[in-house]
Amino acid sequence: MNDTNAHAFAAAEAGGAHATDVIIVGAGPVGLFAVFELGLLDMKAHVIDILDKPGGQCAELYPEKPIYDIPGYPIITGQELTDRLLEQIAPFHPVFHLNEMATALTRTSDGKWRITTDCETTIEAPVLVIAAGGGSFQPKKPSTPGIELYENQGPGVGVHYAVRKMESFRGKHIVINGGGDSALDWTLNLQPLAEHVTLIHRRDGFRAAPHSVAQMHALVEARKMDFVLGQVSELTGEDGKLDTVIVTGNDGEKVSIKADAFLPFFGLTMKLGPVAEFGLNLHENLIPVDTEKFETSTPGIVAIGDINHYPGKLKLILSGFHEVALMAQQAFRYVYPERRLHFQYTTSSSDLQEKLGVR
Repeated sequence: MNDTNAHAFAAAEAGGAHATDVIIVGAGPVGLFAVFELGLLDMKAHVIDILDKPGGQCAELYPEKPIYDIPGYPIITGQELTDRLLEQIAPFHPVFHLNEMATALTRTSDGKWRITTDCETTIEAPVLVIAAGGGSFQPKKPSTPGIELYENQGPGVGVHYAVRKMESFRGKHIVINGGGDSALDWTLNLQPLAEHVTLIHRRDGFRAAPHSVAQMHALVEARKMDFVLGQVSELTGEDGKLDTVIVTGNDGEKVSIKADAFLPFFGLTMKLGPVAEFGLNLHENLIPVDTEKFETSTPGIVAIGDINHYPGKLKLILSGFHEVALMAQQAFRYVYPERRLHFQYTTSSSDLQEKLGVR
């Protein structure tokens, strides 16, 4: 993260119970702009995203790809757009739950929505905003036989497709598999904490940043970690507890590597994920909404951005921004049922300008 947006959001620790005005599932551009429009109407938001940073596809898949149809910007990259949105929402102090997946949705006794994540975080609010784009990013799993036997074994042990808490890997023997930025970044970040780190890649060429590759080779030369050419062919361990990663080298020879944890980083794919289990009516894996409030068939749940469906829908970021503005008006009615909504312009409202810190 660069200095522009480093101050713009607070990332909550995984776990714990929270209450807020609005829960937003998805931290892509549309989800981020929702924080802004909700904030103008005095609503606070908690934002959940499976990625380790805000920005969604813009930041994860094409941070340097130019975008030409954002109003006011003849050209802007995905990362630049993310940075500008984070700067814009900073006055409203959203709380981000990153590296977490919304896995369950329930209704509380007082009519609010409760989201539970895979990190046992719970958040309650009168309004749920689904801004999950085409769905949630899911890790691409390697085809290693029996790998599922070693999944979900607890913090710092077994197979993990993401690093939720670095501290859980302290003092462990870690084997990382992959040749992209994620594999190299986590190799470098976990090496100081781990008892030992081994990086495995099928070839000596990498898709990662050159300086990261250079740092990794320097650690290998200093005998502070190992790099093995080859492919993981087997995982072993008794009673579901991983203890060895077996690598078949490019020469056909097999190498056994002691491992408490195996972290394969093979990229991400998009799936609707647990949202499909939220009990909403779906249309070809999209969520139908009305075009007045962008509310789903379930009161108090709205859907904005690429995940929703309505006649004439265009999957454009700017269309999502329009949907956000109308959605926020409806959210206000749930959060403040006793208050009258007064429409104001940021150019002329001293109240809104004070909220934005520009007055």
